[in-house]
Amino acid sequence: MEVDHTEACRASTLTPMTLRPVDLARAAGISTQQVRNYADAGILPPTPRTDSGYRRFEDRHLQALLTYRALARGFSADAAQGVMHAVHDDDVPRALAMIDAGHAELHEQRRSLQEINDALEVIADQDLDAADAPSSLRIGELAAHLGVRTSALRVWEAAGLLAPQRDHATKYRSYSAADIRDARMIRMLRQGRYLLDQIRPVLEGLRETGSSDALREAIAQRRAQLTWRATAMLEAAAHLHRYVS
Repeated sequence: MEVDHTEACRASTLTPMTLRPVDLARAAGISTQQVRNYADAGILPPTPRTDSGYRRFEDRHLQALLTYRALARGFSADAAQGVMHAVHDDDVPRALAMIDAGHAELHEQRRSLQEINDALEVIADQDLDAADAPSSLRIGELAAHLGVRTSALRVWEAAGLLAPQRDHATKYRSYSAADIRDARMIRMLRQGRYLLDQIRPVLEGLRETGSSDALREAIAQRRAQLTWRATAMLEAAAHLHRYVS
């Protein structure tokens, strides 16, 4: 019997290939249990089951999984899940709005980082003996000066970033001009989402050498992180475009 290869090829392209959970897990570098969790969470499209109850994954499930993983790297796991839910609800505009929000947030972080860089350069180079610079403040006064809670100053002190003197009689904290400068830098860096451990070398370099090199290095590292995230967002957008198309 002669076989019509053209018809056979057409039929094979119309018949979805069944994939096992382990196939999806290997492709994404995760466990099979995570694949099942993603399916249960609606991150993957609805999954039909065999008569015996086993899930029948297809290529569209694999593409959904890879799209979600890319979105999670570029945006966040929560944002990625929201985008996939929107797509599976046939609400692509809502999914794209979430993508736009992520790019807007990244842009704001870049703008904020530049402002922080400019401000920190001024703070790092300021004259601690200037006539208009406060020479000593108590914790409440410094908190009000910075616009933070006194508890934040205590946390920074516990982390070793600040070391105010104590009044021998009252035991009240007394922040010198250098402490005030350091506290201003900590606040600015915290606004830029720096961790306390990342701030420590900045302050140490400034105190020991009077150099702001560590400050510039911290800013450069943060810029590199934002560039990495922008690249991951671009990759995620490409995955999403292929998936919804």
